[in-house]
Amino acid sequence: MNIALVFTVLILVAISLWQITKIFELSQSKNENNQVANDNDNNLNGKLMFAFLLFIYGITIYSFWSYGDVFLPEAASEHGADYDQLMWISFAIILIVQTITQALLHYFAYKYRGKKGNKALFYADNDKLEMIWTVIPVIVLAGLILYGLYTWTDIMNVEENDEALVVELYAQQFNWKARYAGEDGVLGDANVRFLQDFDGRNLVGIDATDPNGFDDVVVQELHLPVGREVIFKMRSQDVLHSAYMPHFRAQMNCVPGMITEFAFTPTLTTEEMRQNPDMLAKVKKINKIRSENSKELVAKGEEALEPYEFDYMLLCNKICGASHYNMQMKIIVESKEDFEKWMEQQQTFAEVIQ
Repeated sequence: MNIALVFTVLILVAISLWQITKIFELSQSKNENNQVANDNDNNLNGKLMFAFLLFIYGITIYSFWSYGDVFLPEAASEHGADYDQLMWISFAIILIVQTITQALLHYFAYKYRGKKGNKALFYADNDKLEMIWTVIPVIVLAGLILYGLYTWTDIMNVEENDEALVVELYAQQFNWKARYAGEDGVLGDANVRFLQDFDGRNLVGIDATDPNGFDDVVVQELHLPVGREVIFKMRSQDVLHSAYMPHFRAQMNCVPGMITEFAFTPTLTTEEMRQNPDMLAKVKKINKIRSENSKELVAKGEEALEPYEFDYMLLCNKICGASHYNMQMKIIVESKEDFEKWMEQQQTFAEVIQ
């Protein structure tokens, strides 16, 4: 792969130097007509435009064929199906419009290439044509915007309810922490000013004077019960971060000094997703690559890579510093019973500071 990349760069550099040389030669020439395109130039450029059309369609088909399996598998949240439907409708419209417009653009460049003696037709205006290319895009775009706003409003409608699990995602360069509301279902007040309290054991700055925070639980591995709505409250300690959970089709900025919200209901446990046919194919492909890399590491006397196993992940989707790429937290979606067992094993804030 690296050899191919270097080879490609060298070819592009050579082409650039050749073009620079040609430009220099033209700039030094005293022939006043040397920059006027003749029929041969027009024929060549017309054919190249048509060839480029075939090239971009070919590379598009190849990309879908070779990399179609990198798309995310089935959504693992209730709103994910609506999100995916909106995305695929948008993709389909964009692909159709792009295919037609690019085909016409390159075909016309080829068909109407310059020929000696030809004169351009002066076409001042055409009300009917202008109406068509104005009204149709307006209708399509208006439909997409309205559909998008409806979907966005439905997804972003966060309503407090007693049945929902309330979780705070706390972003910090370069890690995540999760805080669960206790039995009262209410998160205690928190502020970065309290981070140093209790010899650094106050990991997310919970206000020790607020009784609602005593039963809060702070962890560094996110567990979620399947089939139960989760309301996320998001904070940042330092810079702008973004809580991104791709398999749940969820993303929300974490802004210093304010609380942002997002809610979704997980529909597939971690084990169920691991058995998803698409995910099994991805894991197989990843492990094949990792196996090849492991052989190289062993040959160098280094530690081999462990086989990859799928896990949901919380990622940071804003470039927040040098270790941004490594800012992630494992998410485990499990049954209600397993989640409650796990919660019983965690220490509350009151137990941590006592």
